[in-house]
Amino acid sequence: MSKKWAWAIFLGGLIFLTKVNAEIDIVITSGMDNARPVAVLPFSWKGVADRPSQDVAAVIGADLRRSGQFNPMARHLLIQQVDEYNKVNLALWREKGIEAVVVGKIEQQPDGRFKVSYELVDVFKKKQEVRNGQLVTVDRNLLDSYTALVKPKNLRFHAHRIADRIYQKLTGERGAFATRIAYVSVNKNLPKPYSLMIADSDGYAPQTLYSSTQPIMSPAWSPDAQKMAYVSFENGRSQVYIQDIYKANSRKRVAAFEGINDSPSFSPDGRRLAVTLSRDGNSEIYVLDLVSSRFSRITRSISSIETEASWTPDGQSLLFTSDRGRAPQIYKQNLASNRAQRITWEGNYNASASLTPDGKTMVLINRTNGIFHVAVQDTETNTMQILTETSLDESPSLAPNGSMVIYATVYRNRRVLSVVSTDGRFKARLPSREGEVKAPVWSPYLN
Repeated sequence: MSKKWAWAIFLGGLIFLTKVNAEIDIVITSGMDNARPVAVLPFSWKGVADRPSQDVAAVIGADLRRSGQFNPMARHLLIQQVDEYNKVNLALWREKGIEAVVVGKIEQQPDGRFKVSYELVDVFKKKQEVRNGQLVTVDRNLLDSYTALVKPKNLRFHAHRIADRIYQKLTGERGAFATRIAYVSVNKNLPKPYSLMIADSDGYAPQTLYSSTQPIMSPAWSPDAQKMAYVSFENGRSQVYIQDIYKANSRKRVAAFEGINDSPSFSPDGRRLAVTLSRDGNSEIYVLDLVSSRFSRITRSISSIETEASWTPDGQSLLFTSDRGRAPQIYKQNLASNRAQRITWEGNYNASASLTPDGKTMVLINRTNGIFHVAVQDTETNTMQILTETSLDESPSLAPNGSMVIYATVYRNRRVLSVVSTDGRFKARLPSREGEVKAPVWSPYLN
């Protein structure tokens, strides 16, 4: 692969954008056949005002469904409408094969807040067992109960937090619904058509973090989810900025050298930023100390392209894409020893790598037979598995629990976002209702 052609794919793919979306829909395309059957009953309402516009049960059910792990029963098929655990008829739900039932209530408080209570019921847990030769009744069906006071404006996001609790109780793995995604979109009808957007993990409530007349790309979350690094071309060339999401006038330019300033990535402790720079000629990986503002050069190639750095979970090494072997492949370099080793061998193109939180699985873009797919590679065996059936996949980003990947792809000649589970079983599209979106990145867990 020529370097000119490599950069044409890399930069051209990132900058190809069209219209902005107002909302993102979710269309599940596969993976529900083996999902666990559950039921989420509508939450009861008690208050002087009208019922909240946000349907908590519907949000929870949608979260569980798009995890690929659960298949919530359709609301019109529900055989009970109750709001407390002691009213749940376990026998009825057992007959339907439902494994777990979620019940809850919302009560308006004098100060306007909502008291939200929920209970999770395991339908098949035993209620009797033998102890010391005696048959005794024990209550093991109630898996979780939880009550919180919530401001009305936060009700929907709180539903995501309940879904996280349910997911963890039923799978043993932390949920990632109460998180956010960032992505880039463009609306040519606006004075500043390029926008960096932030939305809930299901695409709801999109907000504009920054808009520009020139392209924006490569967004990256800080580990505390308080800041966003990204690349902007507003001054006629690529420059890296860091912006506080929740503070006004907190935007700071951190890399503005001649040539390439690209691919920011925060270290796990948030104190350093890996970037791609061509300040010394070639495209190389550098690390910026965010306290001292000093740059350290990490890679030292003669003529190859080094880019797309990401951190290992321990913060001791970097993964990056390099064509030092004549075609883009993934390398890992320890920051202490400065030794790099190639870690991908399947296919003639591997790029955009990152590790799951446990470090056992690497997610990347693989090209085989001319088609770009999201893939995973076992870090111990180096076995690679293609996850997607779409084409021209790019910009894969892991959910903070490592269970799902959001990425950009092409569907019916449109740029859309898609998600796939890291086992490849569950797949869904997140098309915008209007236009196209690109460069998705999943947030860390939120405080």
